[in-house]
Amino acid sequence: MTYMSGNSKIAVITGGNGGIGKSIAKSLLRDKFSVILGDLKNEVVDTAREISQEMSGEILGMKVDVTDFLSTVEFFKNIKEQMPYGKVSVLINNAGITRDSTIRKMTYEQWDQVMKVNLYGAFNCTKQVVEDMIGNNFGRIINISSISRYGNRGQANYAASKSGLVGLTLTLARELGKYGITSNAISPGIINTEMIATIPADILKDYEKKIPAGRLGTPEEVAEVISFLCSDKASYINGEIINVNGGFFF
Repeated sequence: MTYMSGNSKIAVITGGNGGIGKSIAKSLLRDKFSVILGDLKNEVVDTAREISQEMSGEILGMKVDVTDFLSTVEFFKNIKEQMPYGKVSVLINNAGITRDSTIRKMTYEQWDQVMKVNLYGAFNCTKQVVEDMIGNNFGRIINISSISRYGNRGQANYAASKSGLVGLTLTLARELGKYGITSNAISPGIINTEMIATIPADILKDYEKKIPAGRLGTPEEVAEVISFLCSDKASYINGEIINVNGGFFF
């Protein structure tokens, strides 16, 4: 077992292989956090290694299936073994998938897969960190919602899961605020990541024309908002849903 060296500020990011996850990791490394990237794909180990070669700081990639409660138990147990000197002070519930289809064609499996990753995954991971955050009288829980939470054609499953994250965020803010823990959500618009590869080019171009900013967002722009929310400067921001969308709503 190779232990990381001793930074007590530990941030955990799920969905670590994605564009937003990687950008968050880089921002928090810059902010002097030790970072754990979690993802279902084994490639997350290589992702963390590549980031460590690019930036100074401590970062590890670990496999986790956020849909499986016992997998998240083991994941956070491994984090404690790797970092026995500190506790998780920041949790970014970023894992998310799409399985787009109109409601008439959507299968139960498509609905179930999206809900389990996007919503159940956030619950499973949050359960693993809450007690340590309470004991430390400090915590930052940030859920990655979406502009689709308002509803979007072909995304009944995705919209429901991202709207559910808003409800989870607000409830955590009410329940945990007295323990020095803040709970907020980021609601990205159309961000230039691999996830938008499923959007037909003509539809994407139409969306881009409707964005007041005149362009797609970048993962780095999302990450910078999260960086602020993780800081001491954001200690009085709790229960907020922050849009990062260039002024665009469907």
